Amino acid sequence: MYRVLVIEDEASERSPLKQILEKHQLKVEQAGSINQAIEDYPLASFNLIITDLRLPGQSGTDIIQLAQGVPVLVMTSYASLRSAVDAMKLGAVDYIAKPFDETDIIESVQNILKKQANTFEKSEQRSRVQQISDLIYGRCQAMRKVFGLINKVAPTDANVLIQGETGSGKELAAKAIHQLSLRQHNAIICLNCAAIPESLIESELFGHEKGAFTGAAAARTGLVEAADGGTLFLDEIGELPLDAQARLLRVLQESEIRRVGSTQSKKVDFRLIAATHRNLKELCRTGHFRQDLYYRLNVVQIRIPALRARGNDIMGLAERLLKSSSEKLNRSGLTFSPDAIRALRAHSWPGNVRELENVIERGIILCESNVISTELLDIEEELHVNALFDEASMLETSNLIGTHVKNLSIEDYFQQFVLENQHHMSETELAQNLGISRKSLWERRQKLGIPRKKKA
Repeated sequence: MYRVLVIEDEASERSPLKQILEKHQLKVEQAGSINQAIEDYPLASFNLIITDLRLPGQSGTDIIQLAQGVPVLVMTSYASLRSAVDAMKLGAVDYIAKPFDETDIIESVQNILKKQANTFEKSEQRSRVQQISDLIYGRCQAMRKVFGLINKVAPTDANVLIQGETGSGKELAAKAIHQLSLRQHNAIICLNCAAIPESLIESELFGHEKGAFTGAAAARTGLVEAADGGTLFLDEIGELPLDAQARLLRVLQESEIRRVGSTQSKKVDFRLIAATHRNLKELCRTGHFRQDLYYRLNVVQIRIPALRARGNDIMGLAERLLKSSSEKLNRSGLTFSPDAIRALRAHSWPGNVRELENVIERGIILCESNVISTELLDIEEELHVNALFDEASMLETSNLIGTHVKNLSIEDYFQQFVLENQHHMSETELAQNLGISRKSLWERRQKLGIPRKKKA
């Protein structure tokens, strides 16, 4: 509810105005003079101040400088062009002449409050976008779309699924969502599901009681419980074992946690953000990921583009990383040579932003002058992964899957070929039939989230 302060020395005029404003759902406070207003109220707590132009011993416009940016509407029975101009020059947002009817005053007040709300919203939006930009660099259209989604979903409590290749910045996106959320004053707890042994993942997530299993010498709080009131970020959630997936699903459904070895449940309130480089839909189809958990996670999906698809962002990021890494390593005045810039632009960056950061840090460490050369970056030039398959090689192997390749995209062809042949072909044979190296086959698997067939 908007708060309005009315400063008017005549009670006979002050009270009717208060009634009009309150009738339109505004909370109204009153004062008979500027001194009383200052003594009784913190002026910055109001959304609007309405003051008479002529008050005992002083002008109503004196409140403008004291109002600390709060808009001031001036009213007077001495209506004239000169007094209106003077009031506006001093900073009044509007001017209304007495006597006025209810429609006039309410229309003026509502217009002022609407403009104030729009200005505040734009300011807040700029602030939020700046906070995202402080964490994640991006100028291309794809990254602006990511920023827009982060800005929209952050204030809610919706679960978020972040997808993108390894090293593309999924954790930074999660931290940006948390930083812009209502939970920002509580912790964000991060866990890489691929880094924890399968035997320990449930204890790590849900905690355990003393003696729950061999080696459990003391009770331990799990990460889900530690995230109570804040955000839980599960990176590489596609690596989560099925048993742990079932327990996580129950936690999301019931909003309660039970430690391993305990019979007591505890209510928890946390926001879940998950990330993966794998194709969860495909994992659901093959039975490696629970479909019901996938739908729980995939309320809002954010896709982080690969670095190679971000155009001029590559050099923008390179310059930003050069500056931050130089400060960390106590170097200054470093620049890239023209050849190094060309190499940075041409590289396919299979390791994305993480690879770029490591390459630049290496260049800074080895640089003995102020110019980082191509040799210092040590970038291996390779064919772009998307250009690995030409029409001839696909036609040559198309009989293996019985589908004419012209009806498939490169990614669909690769995925269908690998899934249908990996059971009777080794990785070397798959790569040879596709006309690519084993390294490129592995990179393509990673990008599309196609797991390797486990050995029997």
